[in-house]
Amino acid sequence: MTHWMPDPATLSRPAYLSLAEQFARAIETGALAAGARLMPHRKLADTLGLSVQTVSRAYDELIRRGLIAGEVGRGSFVLDHGAEARQPYLPERPGEVIDLSILKPVVEEMQFNRLRNGFAWLAENMSAPSALSFRPNVVMPHHRAVAADWLMRQGIPAEASGIALTNGATPAITAAVMAVVPPGAGLAAAALTHHTLKPLCTYLGLHLDGVAMDGGGMLPGALDELARKGTIRAVYVQPNVINPLGIMMSESRRAELVAVARRHDLAIIENDILSVMIPDRVATFAALAPERTLYICGFTKITVPGLRLAYLHAPTRYASAVANRHLVVNWMATPPMADLLSHWITDGTVAELAAWQAQAMSDRHTIAADVLGSLMPACHGNSLHLWMRLPEAWSEERFVEQARLRGVAVAAGGAFRASDKVRGEAIRISLGSTRHEDLRRGLSVVAALLRDAPEALLPTI
Repeated sequence: MTHWMPDPATLSRPAYLSLAEQFARAIETGALAAGARLMPHRKLADTLGLSVQTVSRAYDELIRRGLIAGEVGRGSFVLDHGAEARQPYLPERPGEVIDLSILKPVVEEMQFNRLRNGFAWLAENMSAPSALSFRPNVVMPHHRAVAADWLMRQGIPAEASGIALTNGATPAITAAVMAVVPPGAGLAAAALTHHTLKPLCTYLGLHLDGVAMDGGGMLPGALDELARKGTIRAVYVQPNVINPLGIMMSESRRAELVAVARRHDLAIIENDILSVMIPDRVATFAALAPERTLYICGFTKITVPGLRLAYLHAPTRYASAVANRHLVVNWMATPPMADLLSHWITDGTVAELAAWQAQAMSDRHTIAADVLGSLMPACHGNSLHLWMRLPEAWSEERFVEQARLRGVAVAAGGAFRASDKVRGEAIRISLGSTRHEDLRRGLSVVAALLRDAPEALLPTI
């Protein structure tokens, strides 16, 4: 337990935020070292003469900033800020906050009922190997065949032998990166990219190089310049709407990047988890460069969040490496869920849910455009989020704090930066994470803040 204590005499309103700021400064200056255990909520509240709710909100704010972590049964601890990445979303949803920070699809009672019916189908049809076998080669051949057929219908040259079923896109990204980038080597990605990529590379001992970009995505010339240094082995791309900007990369830009990858013999890791949800999608990297593209097709965000599965297809030259890395990290996808996914692909449920989600997101974009007006950023009409650039007067942290004070959670853009090659402050706003009416109210708060100069709320009595 640490001996440092906050000073209640210097607290200002709102008290929870002022208390959190004292903790943050103590952590920054080293008065609270990494690993230090904080006082339990109630004990600190009694010591400082505050309510338990005030202390709990202060701890929640510190968790949101990535400064502390709570462990059930052990308490709250200061994180090593240099080692751990700050997540852009709230780890929990406290109180009545309108949470626009976490990227989710639109979910209604229909999706829940579909999943319940799917589990009922599983109860009647699950095979013995799915329930009892530890051997992927016994359980997965049928699912790989279904996956190959699905991918080929989407224009992806695929062979069943090159497919790994994973428990979602994140394990697929991990297996793909491990398969094509050896320890100590480099991985290239757009300067704005997936928020888990930077910590993943840190944990694996890899160098992540952020490549300069414009409104259309990664710049081919910048990738070529980086590749000439000989330090990178692969490039990670998110061309279809799931990228931070929420845009669809043009086919001509994709072709230019493919040319660079071939010139330098780079592997391409393509994250295309929205795939069939995008009606006007263009040719994938996997179709343009099948010999070097590891293609990730996810289902969590186009069907039901509980269906945590993805396909990772690798060309022949990488297939064995992917299979081995996936065995080490995950062994195999959960077989009963693979049964359900294959059933839903075969009977058309996946395509139906994806089409529903596409329309739902289009409706959410209509709401956003109505509320934001001239502030509405340019993005694809089926993206799950908006990337909002902030006026110069606003910092990301300040904007996120002020939005939280007004009951709205948004994600700071810094979590998505692979380098400083993208200038300016920004936030990400999820459009699918809450109800229509809450989305409208949350966006109204964001719009009001964007139109105002940043100013702290006055104390209230």
